[in-house]
Amino acid sequence: MKLWFRKISVILIAIMTLGIYVPQISLETEAEESSEAISPKSDIDESVSVALPDVSNQTEPDQISDEEVLINEITKKAKEQTYTKMGPKIVTQVEDDFMTAILPKIEESLNMILADAGEDEVPYYNITEQPSQGLGEKIFNIYDNRTKKDIARFHVRRDNRPLEGYWFNFHYHLSTDGFENHHEIGEIYWDKNSPPKWMT
Repeated sequence: MKLWFRKISVILIAIMTLGIYVPQISLETEAEESSEAISPKSDIDESVSVALPDVSNQTEPDQISDEEVLINEITKKAKEQTYTKMGPKIVTQVEDDFMTAILPKIEESLNMILADAGEDEVPYYNITEQPSQGLGEKIFNIYDNRTKKDIARFHVRRDNRPLEGYWFNFHYHLSTDGFENHHEIGEIYWDKNSPPKWMT
């Protein structure tokens, strides 16, 4: 719990103080030093004019589209919901495996689902706010704000395998197949002992 709280505190402080401290830059001393380095009598012919390229018609390179911003926002919320679902007791034990094996695949699955929907539909998509507690599987759902119907449901299931112990199975279901098929994301090993309930 302490590590989790410490990480959140550092992030919040970094966000709140962003841009407050700006170091002083002394332009005058740099200009004086550079003018001393240039000799007053140079060999440059001042009658030569240089044509500068017209930059007024050029556009900003690599601007982020609205669709990418929305996808990034949904992905960020999905990560938060998954952490909330697991709870601090589970997160402290499986965080490394989650960050390397599960989270990238969740993000990849979300990007695929949202890309398949198209840029006209993505602005209407949202993520549910409350994962299921106790022993429920629901992490979050992606739904259409207009129809209030689910597009995808992301779950985590506890599997107790004989002689192996408990595993967390991350998967999702899609509305295109009536939420019947399991689309695997990955698994994380817990322990031979029973894990605590979700969100504890």
